[in-house]
Amino acid sequence: MNSTSKIELMSPAGSQAALSAAIDAGADSVYFGVGKLNMRARSADFTPDDLPAIAARCRDAGVKSYLALNTIVYDDELDEMRALCDAAKAAGVSAVIATDIATIQYARSINLEVHISVQANVANFQALEFFARYADTVVLARELTLEQISNVWKKIQERDLRGPSGELIRLELFGHGALCVAVSGKCYMSLAQYNQSANRGACFQTCRRAYRVTDEETGEELVVDNKYVMSPKDLCTIGFLDRIADAGISVLKLEGRARTADYVGTVTRVYREALDALAAGSYSPTACDEWLERLARVFNRGFWHGGYYCGEKLGEWAASGHSQATESRDEIGVLSNFFSKTNIAEFTLRRYPLKNGDALLIEGPTTGALRFTAENLHVGGTPTDSAQPNDVVTLALPSKARRQDKVFLLTSRD
Repeated sequence: MNSTSKIELMSPAGSQAALSAAIDAGADSVYFGVGKLNMRARSADFTPDDLPAIAARCRDAGVKSYLALNTIVYDDELDEMRALCDAAKAAGVSAVIATDIATIQYARSINLEVHISVQANVANFQALEFFARYADTVVLARELTLEQISNVWKKIQERDLRGPSGELIRLELFGHGALCVAVSGKCYMSLAQYNQSANRGACFQTCRRAYRVTDEETGEELVVDNKYVMSPKDLCTIGFLDRIADAGISVLKLEGRARTADYVGTVTRVYREALDALAAGSYSPTACDEWLERLARVFNRGFWHGGYYCGEKLGEWAASGHSQATESRDEIGVLSNFFSKTNIAEFTLRRYPLKNGDALLIEGPTTGALRFTAENLHVGGTPTDSAQPNDVVTLALPSKARRQDKVFLLTSRD
């Protein structure tokens, strides 16, 4: 592996709209969950009945589909887990992402490809040798440095470590998105406080709140640099993708199954451009400034640019419990009509004035996330420079949209 090798870009799909956005933005693969046996069970937007359509759509687009079955599994859920694996196999899903050895073993027994989740906390080559019996791709523990990852990759090559497919084991790495203060996501804080386990996809994210540290004996409050002492900034690796490639990474995974389609589309498109530049030999720090500006527009808690990968200690804490995105998005209407021959959309403006030159976003299950600038506004069939709430607005779009798609006004927070 070297910096000119192609890295697979894996994007999150927590909804039909996010799935469309990921595919449109250039993802090589997508991952998603159904039901309760995945680490984003609270935000799962799919059911087992959706699997054939998801797998077929991904195949048609030349995109791999990965089903997250990555929670621990209890005895009374084994039949449900097996049924999901069977459904994924029948639908033609590319692989399952798993942690529990019961899931891993059953998936392999029906010849369903397995990827080992970060929850397995694979931190050394010996552990990798064990999982290579079952899996072709392994997400390494996110606390490893690039030097440690590189050493693992060298041993894979030296010892010719191959998975069930007969190919060399592929190493996967989280490249962008939310970080958790726990070790590789293994957290019990939500379970202790609310009996809702993070390891079962039900995290209440209590670590994201502001806290005070008080001496119980004296009542004195200790001074800390930041009240959000358990909420790390989001990981961002856009500035050292060359080093990630040189370390032997084959798959770069973007976090965000609970995020909007616009988030998924924006982040995927930025990393697609960066990885393509890397493969073409044109990747440079200069381009990173523009990519960072675009990444900052959508949900983020601030960015940690080095991460554990660069040997840094966790100390980059979020500045608040809310997003630090440089753009805000406000829903202003729903498409009531779309004329496909001319790409003209119609909607009733529900709130806020709208003018030519405003930044708009349309999101929908098939449309995904479409960003564009408002031009040639018409109200009641008459050209206008601006529109007011309750006006019926028509405008041209750069590509297709659908009725019932939501329309958002994007404004800068600077």
